[in-house]
Amino acid sequence: MVNLPMEDDDMDDLNDKTREQEEKDQEIQSVRIAEENNSTSQHIIDTIDTAPVTDRDEFRRYKRPSGLSYLATALVGAIIGGLIVAVIVPSYLYNRLSPMLQGGDVQMGQQVVIKASDELNVAAAVAQKVTPAVVRISTVTVERDLFFGKRSYEGVGSGVVIDPKGYIITNAHVVGEHPEELMVFFKDGKELEGKVLWKDSLLDLAVVKVEAANLSAAELGDSDGLIVGETSIAIGNPLGMRFERTVTQGIVSGLNRSIMVEKGSIMEDLIQTDAAINPGNSGGPLINGRGQVIGINTVKASAEGLGFAIPINITKPIIQKLIKNGEFIPTYMGITPLDSEMLGYYATDIEIKKGIYVYNVNEGTPAAKAGLKAGDVITHINGIEVNTLVKFKSILYSLNPGDTISVKYTKNKIEYTVDIILAEMPEEYR
Repeated sequence: MVNLPMEDDDMDDLNDKTREQEEKDQEIQSVRIAEENNSTSQHIIDTIDTAPVTDRDEFRRYKRPSGLSYLATALVGAIIGGLIVAVIVPSYLYNRLSPMLQGGDVQMGQQVVIKASDELNVAAAVAQKVTPAVVRISTVTVERDLFFGKRSYEGVGSGVVIDPKGYIITNAHVVGEHPEELMVFFKDGKELEGKVLWKDSLLDLAVVKVEAANLSAAELGDSDGLIVGETSIAIGNPLGMRFERTVTQGIVSGLNRSIMVEKGSIMEDLIQTDAAINPGNSGGPLINGRGQVIGINTVKASAEGLGFAIPINITKPIIQKLIKNGEFIPTYMGITPLDSEMLGYYATDIEIKKGIYVYNVNEGTPAAKAGLKAGDVITHINGIEVNTLVKFKSILYSLNPGDTISVKYTKNKIEYTVDIILAEMPEEYR
């Protein structure tokens, strides 16, 4: 093959065609990059590849885009997608959902949205309302023995003021046995000496009195109306004064719980909560979402999230009598009562759905004189239905020795009614 020399004019034409070809190639490249960003890009490319072309040299130099081109394409696509999500989607969702948010007629699957801040505000409001009524109780108990002589023990717990005149509810184990010194510390810095007016170790309740007036007092709620799942808030002094008036929040996890405590004794009809309760919280209040005291914190189980409180309703008649008469004398029927929860600890082969099972009747007592026998089931006292020991004791504690009560009970599925004259509870049962 022989290469012939080219004229200048021919060379200029070739250069012009080359530049023209490069410009066309660049134009085709730009079209392809742009069109790959939408759903019809492949269709356009296919059309270009298959369309009739008069000058096929225009496409001889065509090459697939480089990696840099793919990167540019991805960036452009991301920007376009972001704009769609930021502008179009919110507008679409708002138009679809705004009728529901504005009170539209939604019958099936309607949802109630509870904001987290609402629940936090409830806890904060409850804390502000009740915390001034929560106190720290410090005791000093002195013991003497032949080997070590005189020894002093310090104890600390919590309590809650339930009357502006200085009446405070706490646990019996917080005040201890015959403390030589009992001091009550208030939020405002006051330190007052306290006196134990009443104590029941079986109930683990005590009432302490300080000489003061116009104290911040907590409002008492109704523990009989509690439901599982509602808010419960505990306030107390865990681990001593360093963490005074700690607020913990949870729910009412269970009702009418009974647990075995030290020395084989059983505490019955307790409120179970998962609000954190630790040593030092004992005697402090358990509060509902309205800022009302529903229980007195008493013990924590060995498992996490298991705390227990004594229902507040059992304390109401005691407090009323102490404030009115200056003393509380519990009444007495002379039976060992068990509800459906407690029966599991004493006689697992006996089951009842309602009422109070008479497990034992002491000789010579009011119940024995009225003809009650072991195995009877008390259903009503003075026309009030009784299904838990808390309810049973609350009714009896609201009455006085010498009062006559009407007791409805069943024996062998037959219903009877009898009158019983209440007596004063002997010291050994208090």
